[in-house]
Amino acid sequence: MSTLKFKTTIKCNGCQTKAMPFLNEIVGENNWHVDLQHPDRILTVTVTEATEAQVIEAVKQAGYNATPIS
Repeated sequence: MSTLKFKTTIKCNGCQTKAMPFLNEIVGENNWHVDLQHPDRILTVTVTEATEAQVIEAVKQAGYNATPIS
């Protein structure tokens, strides 16, 4: 299991709700969180099998962007 972090364009609770089914499908419920208080809206994901590219694609399918943070 590893933790990935991304800068996102998910801005509010409504955006987060829109992204929820896409992220839940890739990484599962309760395995991701968006810090809406952080200026970069940091998405933290705990993954077991999903790749960074799959998470980025899930966010993209929801209509948002995600950029990996090293």
